Formats: sequence, C-alpha cells, structure tokens
Amino acid sequence: MAHRVACPKIIQRLRPFAKPHYSAAHSSITATVSPLNLHQFLKAPHPTAVDHPSPTTAILDVDDVKGLFSSVSTGKLLRSAVNLHAAAVEPMIDLGMWVMNSKLMRTPLLREATVGTIKHTFYDQFCAGPGPAEAARTAARIWDSGLKGMLVYALEHASDNESCDRNLEGFLETVESAKSLPTSSVSFVVVKITAICPLGLLKRVSDLLRWEYNNESFQLPWKLNTLPIFADSSPFYHTPSKPDPLTVEEETDLHLAQQRMLKICQSCIEANVPLTIDAEDTSVQPGIDYFTYSSALMYNVGDNPIIYGTIQTYLTDAKERLIISANAAEKMGVPMGFKLVRGAYMSSERHLATSLGVESPIHNTIDQTHACFNDCTSFMLEKIASGSGAVIIATHNMDSGNKAAAKARDLGIQNGNQKLQFAQLYGMADGLSFGLKNAGFQVSKYMPFGPVELVMPYLLRRAEENRGLLSTSTLDRYLMRKELKRRLKAAIL
Repeated sequence: MAHRVACPKIIQRLRPFAKPHYSAAHSSITATVSPLNLHQFLKAPHPTAVDHPSPTTAILDVDDVKGLFSSVSTGKLLRSAVNLHAAAVEPMIDLGMWVMNSKLMRTPLLREATVGTIKHTFYDQFCAGPGPAEAARTAARIWDSGLKGMLVYALEHASDNESCDRNLEGFLETVESAKSLPTSSVSFVVVKITAICPLGLLKRVSDLLRWEYNNESFQLPWKLNTLPIFADSSPFYHTPSKPDPLTVEEETDLHLAQQRMLKICQSCIEANVPLTIDAEDTSVQPGIDYFTYSSALMYNVGDNPIIYGTIQTYLTDAKERLIISANAAEKMGVPMGFKLVRGAYMSSERHLATSLGVESPIHNTIDQTHACFNDCTSFMLEKIASGSGAVIIATHNMDSGNKAAAKARDLGIQNGNQKLQFAQLYGMADGLSFGLKNAGFQVSKYMPFGPVELVMPYLLRRAEENRGLLSTSTLDRYLMRKELKRRLKAAIL
C-alpha cells in the first residue's frame, strides 16, 4: 500500500472532506514574400462584428496597432502573420497529421524535410526553443516587451516509470532555469500529470474515484485527502461497472507518481515560481484533479497559492465543479488558484460519447461555452475581490478579455494584483496580450518547448485539437496586417 505524504505544518488540513451534493449546472513560406504577394497579403478584410467587443465593456485599446506592436520587429511581425495565416488553413493541418502518421516518415530524407519545414514555421511560431535554457532566453525576450512566460516542457502520455522519471528531470530543469531569469519574468511552470504518472494507471485511478463518488461505502485505502473532484452533473459513463482495486504494484506506482509531483511542488516553492497543472480529457481528468488538489492541500499556504488547477469551461459541469472546489478550499482556509480555459479535446470527447451512446460532456454551442467561461471568470474575480483564491484567465477571445478587465476594474482589483493573471498561447493573440498589458494587467504567454522531433507530435495534436481556434484568429491576423501596412507606408513616405 502506498504511504500517505503530508507536510507537518498542514497536517490539520488533511481531514476527510465530505462529498457535497449540489444540483446545477525557415521554409519558403516565411523566408520570402514578393512585393506583389505582400501587397495582396496586406489587403486584409476587416474582421466581422463578432471580433469586436461590446462598446459598454471595451476598455482595451486594440485600434492603436502602432502602440500594440511597438516592441515587435517587422520581420517577426511578418513571419507571425504568414504563419498564422497558414495555420488557419485546415487542409494544411490535415496534411500534417496524415504525413506524421504515415509510413512516409520512415524515409530519412522525407522525415528530415518534414522536420525542417515544421522547425522553420510552426515550431518557431508556437514553441520557445529546444530546451529549458533556450526557453528561458525566450521568456527573457518577451519580458522586455512587458509579458511574462509560462514555461511548458511539452511532454505527455508517459507509459512507464522509466519515462516518468526522465520527464521529472526535465520538469525540475525547467524550474531551475527560471531561477536565472529576472524576478517575475516567469509566471508559472506548467506540468501535465500524464507525463509523470503512467497513462493506464491514471485511468485506473480516475475510474476508482468515479466509483467512490457514486458509492459511499466504497473505500480507497490509498487515497489522500483532497478538495472535491466531482459534481453531480459530472460525466460518469467512463466507469459503467465496479473497477477492480489497485494491485500492490499499481499502488506502488501511484506512490512513485505522487512523489514525483511533490518533488516538482517543492522545487517550485524553492524557486518561488507557481505551478499550474494542465487539464486533459475526461477519461483521466478525475485523476489529474486528485493529484492537483491533494498537493494543493499540502503546499498552498499563506496568501498566494503555489499550485493551480485547470477548469475547461466547454464541459457542462465546469461551473459547478469550480464553485464546489473553490468554496471548499475557502472553507478550509486553503488559497486555491485556477486556470480557466475553454478546452482542447472537443473532437475526442464527442467521438467517445457518440460511440458509447451517451450525451456529450461538451456544451452544445460555442455561445454556451463562452457564457460558461465568462461566468466562471466573474465568479473567480469576485473571490479575489473578497480576498480568496487566484485565477489565470486564459483566453484568445477579445470579448471575454474585455469583460474580465471591466469586471476587475469594477471590483477594484488593482492591476498589480498577482492573483489575477491573463494568458494566451505563445505565437497567438498578441493583439489581446499587448492590449491587456497596455491596460496595466499581468499577462503571460503559454510557452511550450522541447526538441523539434519530440515536440512535433505534441504540436500536431494541439493543432488538431485547436483547429477551430487557429481558424478563427481573424482579428489577430487583421491587426498584424494593419500594422505591417502602416509600417510599409511609413517607410515609403
């Protein structure tokens, strides 16, 4: 049986928590652009009205493109605009996925050409470098522009303890690299639990946690105390029958995974860098939340949380789970941070639900997801205003960014309050990032890094999962082209 782990100072927190019941809810593409093509490229149509926030909530100035992109070189701006345009063409994503999964990748010449193409386009656009040192230097560069870095070693889906241990060393090196940077230039280190706990084990833990929630007499002897993980509206179809208990070997592996998590937490405390745990698909999310919340009870002390969980608001139970967990943490006197995102596993979630003949856990419409995201944001901002909790508002949606900024101002949350952070992906939504920064808010870029061949599958999975996000980067590309056109005119005149 795995031993329980707890810090002496917070032993009193680790009491069993009663289950609450609520009803609710460079390649050629970037190397050269001919004058004629550049003229056509800069003739960008104005974004639709959907891209513009309501005048009653608009406090971010994105019309001043000179001010927005003042810290971005013309070369970087041009490459970003071209790469985002290419990424928005869905057939390119389909082609990339087909090539990566085909036997053609076994041909050395083709593999080398593919890696080179991705390296000089999407990799350079969306990744911070091949290792922690390079990622740290990239974080230092964006710090000069007034933005912070969220360092993300792009690893996931480990299959055994050996790979988990290798991944652990990568995460610890990432934390160590942050120590050499200016204070506050790295806002978070980001970890995926599937990189430090074998995927099969994480699914087993999630099944057992689901069964325990619905069967109060069912006991899990290895379970540490944690914040609430489920709501009554959560999906439970992944576990249709009673799962077998963990074997002795599985309990040992779980203990090893927990020790990896605690080593990362301790390293982050020593480096004074908060840790964010990414969300993944619903088959393993209960296990991920278990790791996150049990660790938060051990290490989130004082006023500012060191460990943040992630809520995917495209899930129909997201708001209810957030409210339950945040209120429980507040009641226990535990400062809890949450990263709010819309979600990135829509296709796989809906495919699984359809194959099982059950209702999808995803909201039926994008408007419902937007509403859920905005409601969760409002809830967490009110928590911060009352002195409880912390939030990372991770959005590329201009309307959501404006609403959150306006709400924060209305609640009197000061711009320098470290409990309120905004975030966007590195290489995307720079207009929103700089708009929020210019309005005085704390803004970070989510910066994945790693060797090209290692990160390439990760990049293509993210592109596949986020194809809707990439194809709707209309406003971002429009703002870049507008600034490029302004600079071209200034150079000519």
